[in-house]
Amino acid sequence: MGDIGLKFVALLPAIALVLVALFETKRPRRTLRFGRFYRWLTSLVLFVSNRAVIWALAWIVAVPAVALWAGNHGLGLFNQIALPFWLEILATFLLLDFAMWLQHLLTHKVPLLWRFHKVHHADPDIDVSTAIRFHPGEIAFSVMWKAGWVVLLGVSAPLFLAFEAWLAANAAFNHGNIDLPRKLDRLLRRLLVTPDMHLVHHSTVKAEQQSNYGFALTLWDRIFRTYRVESQYGRDAQSIGLAELQSSEPTRPAFTLKLPMT
Repeated sequence: MGDIGLKFVALLPAIALVLVALFETKRPRRTLRFGRFYRWLTSLVLFVSNRAVIWALAWIVAVPAVALWAGNHGLGLFNQIALPFWLEILATFLLLDFAMWLQHLLTHKVPLLWRFHKVHHADPDIDVSTAIRFHPGEIAFSVMWKAGWVVLLGVSAPLFLAFEAWLAANAAFNHGNIDLPRKLDRLLRRLLVTPDMHLVHHSTVKAEQQSNYGFALTLWDRIFRTYRVESQYGRDAQSIGLAELQSSEPTRPAFTLKLPMT
């Protein structure tokens, strides 16, 4: 991957975030109950003050270093078998996407992990800022999880970086408060998680939170029967967030950082 390719990969998540944020102002899907200011401030505090540090170390240093180490020692599936490069790319993206789907499911099923993941779900509205609203404790777990899969699969550092950029861009898109035409939504969700599909996952109804775990591909939710078309209340009447936290408190940085300890 050349210098231009690396620069584009590094900028892809930021580009997606900005484009979705702009599109939200033109075709908003829902009226935000608590507006943008405090919610965006909270998301930025989570990202800049702690997640950005962990993310940068993991994305640019730690996990690629693990990938290089596994490659030098011949560890992992792709270091044991010879595949055409296009097939290795396809297999890498599919299997890492499954790994992220499984991680997301575990953060809902394992009580300790849910303590940290509920920070993401506590947002009483949903828009592109929700895509970066993760507690550092969850990000730390995600770093270790991804490193394990990189070794298991023998993923190369450039392919891991490309996957991470693609995943982050998808997360920005499907958290966006954008009103896609229904026909386009149905077409896209044959392959990709759309904003309306992911909206269901952010329902206050616990059974609906246990569906649509995909961050990018819809494949795994369909295979494991966790796919749900829309909320039982319909996409327009569905409430967002945690049922027990429907106040403005989750929009505040200090409350949000302390939430896993309560």
